[in-house]
Amino acid sequence: MSLLDEITFNEAGLVPAIAQDATSGRVLMMAWMNAEAIRQTLATGYAHYYSRSRQKQWKKGESSGHLQQVVEMFLDCDGDTLLLKIHQQGAACHTNRASCFYRQHVDGVWKTIEEPMV
Repeated sequence: MSLLDEITFNEAGLVPAIAQDATSGRVLMMAWMNAEAIRQTLATGYAHYYSRSRQKQWKKGESSGHLQQVVEMFLDCDGDTLLLKIHQQGAACHTNRASCFYRQHVDGVWKTIEEPMV
């Protein structure tokens, strides 16, 4: 049995992947991976994902320089979600924030709690 055989991909051949800062433990983003993205991540040591909107593979930071070096990779108990512990260079979010999770529910509204990085 190969490593990929233990992963339960959805009907589109994708599995959610959560990127977490290996030092602070902060959740930075969630993206999708297909089998090839996982292979590329394991081969290079840098996070590769699959873009559903662009219908293609991409290496995180390939155009922005905001690379994600993978320190550890985990598979959850159901085999249907990956956790990547990473060292993030620059912003993880396409909005140029450290994390995609920059809005917090406060008193019935979503409050922005983090401004873009400069």
